[in-house]
Amino acid sequence: MLTRPQPLRHAADHRPEAATRAAALREQICCNQDLSFLMEAHDGLSSAVAERAGFKGLWASGLSIASSLGYRDASEASWTQLIDVVERMVDSTDLPVLVDGDSGFGNFNNARILAHKLRQRGAAGVALEDKQFPKMNSFVGDRHPLADANEFSGRLRAVKDAVGDGLVLVARIEALIAGHGMDEALHRAHTYADAGADAILIHSRKSTADEIFAFTNGWQNRLPVVIVPTKYYRTPASAFRAAGISTVIWANHSMRAATSAMRNVCERIITEQSIAGIEAEVATLEEVFSLFHYDELARAEAQYLPATAAPAQRD
Repeated sequence: MLTRPQPLRHAADHRPEAATRAAALREQICCNQDLSFLMEAHDGLSSAVAERAGFKGLWASGLSIASSLGYRDASEASWTQLIDVVERMVDSTDLPVLVDGDSGFGNFNNARILAHKLRQRGAAGVALEDKQFPKMNSFVGDRHPLADANEFSGRLRAVKDAVGDGLVLVARIEALIAGHGMDEALHRAHTYADAGADAILIHSRKSTADEIFAFTNGWQNRLPVVIVPTKYYRTPASAFRAAGISTVIWANHSMRAATSAMRNVCERIITEQSIAGIEAEVATLEEVFSLFHYDELARAEAQYLPATAAPAQRD
């Protein structure tokens, strides 16, 4: 009796469901007893590289995605462009993706539409920052007008009502970035916790983590704390663990690494008028093929494409 072969699926066809990814991200941020790490990614390739390196979760960075699209991190890329990139990231790995949702691209209605669409595309969580729209990158200039805390709480409630626990909701506080001080940061944290946030991201652009530790001392772990140590990068992970911090986001380093590597290769090639000198320094094509499972495609071709017919013989 003939048996039918098992279907061969594209690598993305058996990825975890969105609910499974959301549960995995919630475990990392809200339930994990040890410090967890999210690695920045901005497309399918950087996502696959981060997964291969061993990371358990991804940060879909607004800065990095905007940069890869040729925009500035100032709400120039649209929310539809963002979710298209997130979909490619989700399809490229098994990892949960926490999405940098900026300020929600508008009011409560824009924020809940964004969250709904992100859940449809397989994202595991969204972080919203309490700035007015359009926002500016936190490390550029000194003009960072904050949203009214009550109005921003409405955005958070709208997201929760729209997607429930289908996305992990992280409220990002920019009070320290905007120069409003610790009391305001803590006030906003409590307000956002009451509005339904699952975790608090406290942001600082100081070169030391003093502000972060002052916040955690005052916050007392009412909700998990997420940090982005882009500027205070010399602080060891052991200090974050001691402060009871939940999650560290390495927020833009794949994009910055790619930028410097591409610049170096382009300069070498145009100077040397050859690729011989750089060939040993770049990824092989085989490594790229491995990341995206070209072997599966070869097996599928053998199953689904007819064998090439031999040329007809003439008398």
